[in-house]
Amino acid sequence: MTSPFLSTTSRDIKIVPDRAALLFIDVQNFSCHADGAEWSQMDEAEQAEKKGPFLRLMSEEVLPKMQLVQSACRAAGIEVMYTTIESLTKDGRDRSLDYKITGFNVPKGSWDGRVVDEIAPQGDEIVLPKSSSSVFVSTHIDYVLRNLAVQQLIISGVLTDQCVESAIRDACDLGYLVTQVTDACATFSDDRQAASLRAISGYCRQITAADLIEELAP
Repeated sequence: MTSPFLSTTSRDIKIVPDRAALLFIDVQNFSCHADGAEWSQMDEAEQAEKKGPFLRLMSEEVLPKMQLVQSACRAAGIEVMYTTIESLTKDGRDRSLDYKITGFNVPKGSWDGRVVDEIAPQGDEIVLPKSSSSVFVSTHIDYVLRNLAVQQLIISGVLTDQCVESAIRDACDLGYLVTQVTDACATFSDDRQAASLRAISGYCRQITAADLIEELAP
């Protein structure tokens, strides 16, 4: 039986599993794998600055936390969902103007568009390809979440100060209670991470992976 969910004046509400979904944002080969196409689009200086540190951070710290969060949510019966940057076409003609200017095109059906193996979807878990920063702009995720009776959204992913922030703001404005798993999100520097977490704090509840897992424990 679905639990009732009462309106509230606080964001600090524990997760109600049958009213919640976990959303992983852009944790895909394009940007989270050493062979991802995003790195080849950077000049040597930018790649030297970003690639090694970011991939080490993901491998050693962030992806292990994502795996723990994913397992805890699955065990609690929480819907697990994913969004990846991926065009609806091979040549990317459908992608946003911003992505065209940036030069991002992850062709439909490509390896770059797949969720990384470490947190690969299981069974019929939902994967939504997007072609803009916010998943709420270029997919029908709001429609899907409402069909699933989701009112709370747990968010983890990359980049913290770009697509993750965009999703949190839009979800908040659309009436979802958002929980951001702070150490299961990542961007290209500690300063950027800290600035983003401060900037977005008014739109969501922020907790660590360990605290979320403890909250979901039976």
